[in-house]
Amino acid sequence: MTELPNVHVRAEILAQALPHMQRYDQEIVLIKYGGHAMGDAEAAQTFAQDVVLLEQSGLKPLVVHGGGPQIGKMLNRLGIQSEFRGGLRVTDAATVEVVEMVLAGSINKQIVGWISGQGGRAIGLCGKDGNMVRAKRALKTYRDPESNEEQVLDLGLVGEPEHVERGVLDAVLKAELIPVLAPVAYGADGQTYNVNADTFAGAIAGALRAKRLLLLTDVPGVLDKNKKLIPELTVEDCRRLIADGTITGGMIPKIETCMYALDRGVEAVVILDGKVNHAVLLELFTNYGAGTLIRRG
Repeated sequence: MTELPNVHVRAEILAQALPHMQRYDQEIVLIKYGGHAMGDAEAAQTFAQDVVLLEQSGLKPLVVHGGGPQIGKMLNRLGIQSEFRGGLRVTDAATVEVVEMVLAGSINKQIVGWISGQGGRAIGLCGKDGNMVRAKRALKTYRDPESNEEQVLDLGLVGEPEHVERGVLDAVLKAELIPVLAPVAYGADGQTYNVNADTFAGAIAGALRAKRLLLLTDVPGVLDKNKKLIPELTVEDCRRLIADGTITGGMIPKIETCMYALDRGVEAVVILDGKVNHAVLLELFTNYGAGTLIRRG
């Protein structure tokens, strides 16, 4: 006699997901998708399944994606040398053309294809479309290791969101489409700007007053000094952990994006590991969560 799969266990799992689905019914959830998970074909298909399941369950998912490694590969292929200042890539006119080609072109349409392949209806857009996002030149500072003085970095055509016009996104969501957004935007000066994907996602989530902003990364979440996951934080906790050196390096700008989004009306932000299978579903539809949840307080 062939042993049947444990269908009762599966049914119980589905039943446990019901209150979570009801909590997020018709709510906006924005997912920032990036890191090494984007380069893994199997993980990409799993991510696409999660996004389609969210939409089929009554949520309104949006995806904002990055693409730093892919941009770097294309620049190398075209023989365009990158200049770095303070460890950050300078985006000149030649570089921003490649950035737009890779982000708003190949990567964006690849993700749309993944979602469509799982039965979803996705549409690829960037910040330029419908004047969705207006950017301004980003001002970055760094501390010079020799003089120990803070210096302003000119990173060229690197921008940060100045204004989000939500009309295009409202129309797309009303049509029951899944927006897939590339972080490229126009400035009031007519220039094209390369915007950090986390920052772009935070601005979009804030403008839409999303129920959740999920930042998929390459780490489990925010770690304490013993490298153990911190399951939940408030904004006050985040400021304290930055001040005492627990939160350092690249996690600081992610936390700043979280605080920015919360300040603009997002209910909660989660930093989670995009390499974990079905991390999005674990976070939204189970009691266990899959990363660090950050609330206003």
